Amino acid sequence: MVFLVLFCLLVAAQPTQSELRFEGAKVFRMKPNTEEQAVFIKHLAQKVMMDFWFPESVNQVAQGMTADIHVGGDSVLYVENHLNYSGIDHSIFIDNLQDQIKSQFDRVLRSVEVFDYEKYNDWDKIVSWTEHIAATFPSLVTRTEIGKTFEGNPIYLLKVGSRQDQSKPAVFMDCGIHAREWISPAFCQWFVKEATNTYGSDNLMTTLLDNLVFYVVPVLNVDGYIYTWTNDRLWRKNRSKHPSSSCLGVDLNRNFDAGWCKLGSSKNPCDETFCGSEVESELEVKALVNFIRTHSDIKLYLTIHAYAQVVIVPYCYDYKTTPHRDELNEIAKGATRALASLYNTKYNYGPGATVLYPASGVSDDWSYDHGIKYSFTFELRDVGRYGFLLPESQIRPTCKETMLAIKYIAKYLLDHPY
Repeated sequence: MVFLVLFCLLVAAQPTQSELRFEGAKVFRMKPNTEEQAVFIKHLAQKVMMDFWFPESVNQVAQGMTADIHVGGDSVLYVENHLNYSGIDHSIFIDNLQDQIKSQFDRVLRSVEVFDYEKYNDWDKIVSWTEHIAATFPSLVTRTEIGKTFEGNPIYLLKVGSRQDQSKPAVFMDCGIHAREWISPAFCQWFVKEATNTYGSDNLMTTLLDNLVFYVVPVLNVDGYIYTWTNDRLWRKNRSKHPSSSCLGVDLNRNFDAGWCKLGSSKNPCDETFCGSEVESELEVKALVNFIRTHSDIKLYLTIHAYAQVVIVPYCYDYKTTPHRDELNEIAKGATRALASLYNTKYNYGPGATVLYPASGVSDDWSYDHGIKYSFTFELRDVGRYGFLLPESQIRPTCKETMLAIKYIAKYLLDHPY
């Protein structure tokens, strides 16, 4: 009873607003149509602080690529004047970033008696939820701790499946590698909800849970996620410290042993794509890879990100072709079709280096090279209307359509074991 009361109080709490404010800040969408214009943007980024939403760093900007860039309020006029001068095609798709952050919380809490899967939940609520879901469905869910973060927070893993004492192929799914991508942890929560609530009534889900194990990490980058709620809504990295710099954090999805610190990553601790001091330098990454290395039953790896509406297959760190490219592309194609069948949401698919941009040290490339043939990254909604600030009203449709894709891939694993 005490736990239930505490859980309800946590759910009833209103979302906290980050201390860092973004009044007057805007997000520009620009497209350099020539190499000279791409170079111009890179030079502009040296003069003005820019937060690259897509691609993830200034070094990835290229001719013909659409770039989404957050500019602080005190630099907006300067940037706009220079874009006009250069002739670069551009527009503003978020006019006042602070207003958009506020309007992200666009749903009213339905009840203080249940965990609301259609709202963004802070870390304390998620911790309470993991305990609650394991206690409510003890035959389907167990909770374990696979490691600690830099700041000492627990990294929880939920093992989901029936007959957990039996040996079965496993699926590993992580969410929240990048702190500001809130729709990612929301999906992991949704997945566990659907798995537990529809077991026995949904034939496909029941088949999956009877024949597979799902290892789900609701939030890998716990420290960064907490920081997005308390200090800076747009924080991306973890919160580790570096003796050589006052800048904090490593991009966890550049810290894996897969072409580490080459294309699409940075050795500068102040950059958003900082790869870390060495391979697997970060506790969060070590927790993930050590778990996978000690669980040879894992045959499918899924990592959930935002935003772009893309299902990515290896490789991201290189343009070379994997031995399983055709099969992985066909699986991704089928997953995007399943996803689109609900709301007609269009997703692209293919190797990350070609369908998005090169990025080294990423988790799905590492898992593939580790021997997990079926390795995929999901970049969820949207394609730039809201970016990282997807409103809560879109959690439900985003999660429902993504469930269809995940179930499709999991069923493929069942039908095509290796």
